[in-house]
Amino acid sequence: MYLFTSESVSEGHPDKVADQISDAVLDELLAFDPSSKVACETMVTTGQVVVAGEVKSDAWADLQTVARDAIAHIGYTKADYKFDSESCGIFSAIHEQSADINRGVERVDAENQGAGDQGMMFGYANNETDNYMPLPLSLAHDLMITLSRIRRERKVMTYLRPDAKSQVTVKYDDNDHAVAIDTIVISTQHDEFISAAEAGSQEKADEQMLARIREDVINILIPRTIEERVHTPEIKALFENGDITYHVNPTGKFVIGGPNGDTGLTGRKIIVDTYGGRGAHGGGAFSGKDPSKVDRSAAYAARHIAKNMVAAGVADEMLVQLSYAIGVAEPISIYVNTYGKKHVALSDGEIAEKIKQLFDLRPYAIEQRLKLRNPIYVETARYGHMGHNPRMKHKVFRLGNEVKEMDVELFTWEKLDYVEKIKEAFGL
Repeated sequence: MYLFTSESVSEGHPDKVADQISDAVLDELLAFDPSSKVACETMVTTGQVVVAGEVKSDAWADLQTVARDAIAHIGYTKADYKFDSESCGIFSAIHEQSADINRGVERVDAENQGAGDQGMMFGYANNETDNYMPLPLSLAHDLMITLSRIRRERKVMTYLRPDAKSQVTVKYDDNDHAVAIDTIVISTQHDEFISAAEAGSQEKADEQMLARIREDVINILIPRTIEERVHTPEIKALFENGDITYHVNPTGKFVIGGPNGDTGLTGRKIIVDTYGGRGAHGGGAFSGKDPSKVDRSAAYAARHIAKNMVAAGVADEMLVQLSYAIGVAEPISIYVNTYGKKHVALSDGEIAEKIKQLFDLRPYAIEQRLKLRNPIYVETARYGHMGHNPRMKHKVFRLGNEVKEMDVELFTWEKLDYVEKIKEAFGL
């Protein structure tokens, strides 16, 4: 037996606020110029937003409007939060992309565009959940998604504020099968909804607020998460053992939060963004980067490969690593690890060779296959970049007097569109 833990954070967590602003800027530029090259970094703190980075584009973005709209959508709309969409200061330090980088990316023949940077990217999948994601992270995301819906509905738990974190510890047997949920941690920002005058003292008010939040988490959040987000009887059964340890707002109080409580930076939640520590990570962040940066596009491609390979039955679990050199189109290496759980009479190295034959992994080919030159990114900056259902969304962008409407496909790297090709290639 062993325990494994993963965490998630809400869309109101300061690092995620920064991620969403960066990706909102990226989406705005891609909407009006799909060839935009963008590396946008954001910092948020009490009453302030700083947007910096490099851009090469024929479009421009109204950073004030884009940032304020993103912040309002998250829910920071009250002066009490000491960070709100209408009053926060927004400082821009955007400049043009380095010509030295650009010369390595753009080519006369677009198909031969080089990678926007060097590095290694990982994709991972296993079959313990219906979305081929690690169970601890999947549940941690589910809790945060449900908590956000409850907050936005304002029917119950009306004291909720946007900042929150979750953590789920799952107990596994020695064959890597989940047997129980051991611990759930929920920390959620909240209003000061019981006053010292009402309770008799501030200490008593804090105790009563904590007791109410704990009761609501266990009796409202957990059952609704199971009902709306958990779809398999095997996983539902893990909640029924009655021995789950709950830690709710372990410090006792969480009123000061969001960018007022902690400075947020783009790219500081890369493990939440990927596999919760279960699969590897190459270290590169995603948000704010256009798909010429293989930090992002190749990580999506690697997930697409791993998910389709596991869904096709090649292995129960798979890690795929891709590596690139800046300015070079073809990947330097493809590595596969099936953790001894493959169902084909091939070595992991031989599986990697077949992947090379099945998937064109040049940056331009990845962009085209996964439709990455569309404005699809702000949705990825909430509750992980992997594991969501691919879907169509109608979007409207406004830039001065120009309005652009389009239907875009989100999370294309989650599509199981290569399963039959893989089965044929592997004789499955």
